[in-house]
Amino acid sequence: MRTHRSIVLVTAVVALACSGKKEEAAMTTMMEHAPFGEFIQPEDSFPRIRYLETGLVGLNDRCAVRKVRLNPKMPPVYVNGRPIGFC
Repeated sequence: MRTHRSIVLVTAVVALACSGKKEEAAMTTMMEHAPFGEFIQPEDSFPRIRYLETGLVGLNDRCAVRKVRLNPKMPPVYVNGRPIGFC
């Protein structure tokens, strides 16, 4: 009886682990193809992004991590309801 429970538990853990990888792969694929925003003035060296989901303009004009141009294919993080973009 205990062996049966152990097998069921291990199977459930493996199934959950595999489903997370599928969701992560789907998110990666979505990020590669669907932009989350558009540049307001693309000719600028560091243009701001208007995010399509909310219509809000991001607070930053460059990536806080690498100090380079923002990537419209990366989802923003919302801080106090305002979007922060990344590279």
